Amino acid sequence: MADYPIEYYEFFVSFNEGDYYTCHDLLEEMWMTEKDNLFLKGLLQMSVAIYHYEYGNVKGARAMMRTAYEYLQAYRPRFWGLDLEKVYPFIEQALAVFPQKIDRVSFEKVDQLPKLPQLFLYLEDD
Repeated sequence: MADYPIEYYEFFVSFNEGDYYTCHDLLEEMWMTEKDNLFLKGLLQMSVAIYHYEYGNVKGARAMMRTAYEYLQAYRPRFWGLDLEKVYPFIEQALAVFPQKIDRVSFEKVDQLPKLPQLFLYLEDD
């Protein structure tokens, strides 16, 4: 298996534990040193989208997930040990789940939003 930055491995653990805020921090740290790496930026946007949605910022979630969809396109079908063909159905389903006529709900009403599909990320040999 290829040797990736430790933050990348930690991202997988944090993502699968549902800690999307930490995902943001880990990916941003890597992305800041490689600003032209849209793969990292796409994963960053996807994580931030989920985080926003969980806190009621539906409009922000929609915007971030759309940009994640665009940024990751060039890296299909797989990049850095991640099978993006397993990620894209999640992105597409999330975009379909996000309410289109709601921009924000209070944190107390977040549990009334439609649930996102579940996604677990796995590093695979290239």
